[in-house]
Amino acid sequence: MDRDKIGIYVNPSERKVVRITSPYWLPEEPEWKLVTNDPNSTLVSIRAAITEQGIMGDSSEVNWASIPDKG
Repeated sequence: MDRDKIGIYVNPSERKVVRITSPYWLPEEPEWKLVTNDPNSTLVSIRAAITEQGIMGDSSEVNWASIPDKG
């Protein structure tokens, strides 16, 4: 697995973040954007990083989401 794909991703339109630690499901661009390669980041630091990176102007409503089931 490409270690560069491990981390936290955000879907700005849905205001959701997911933690990716395995190749089970990898978020696809442009809907999902990699915020950090640190999968242990806290939601507070993730929200700050989203704003700092200019991904969203207001990241205060961003919350955790579950990865989709493979079906």
